[in-house]
Amino acid sequence: MPNLEFEGKTYEVDEEGYLTDWQVWNEGIAGHMAKLDGLELSSAHWDVIRFLRDYFQKYQIAPMIKILTKEIGKVMGPEKGNTKYLYELYPAGPAKQACRYAGLPKPTGCV
Repeated sequence: MPNLEFEGKTYEVDEEGYLTDWQVWNEGIAGHMAKLDGLELSSAHWDVIRFLRDYFQKYQIAPMIKILTKEIGKVMGPEKGNTKYLYELYPAGPAKQACRYAGLPKPTGCV
């Protein structure tokens, strides 16, 4: 199984780069993953990451894009709860990329 090296520690990840244990995550890991992808995380990125972590703690599932947009819309408003906005933040796929940065498993239904 592959590993992610960050600040002198080794984190186990799956073949797609998702942490195998969501509880070892910290904000530094998210920033490191984003930098490896060529992204700098803004406060808007962090809003989505924190939303996903809260959602996962509540439901024990990482939401696919359809549910993600709907639920973000309920909490943050329709201007943020739409795929256009989320793809601007996470061009590799909002549910997949944001969940990876949030230390969560790959959402069900994502290819």
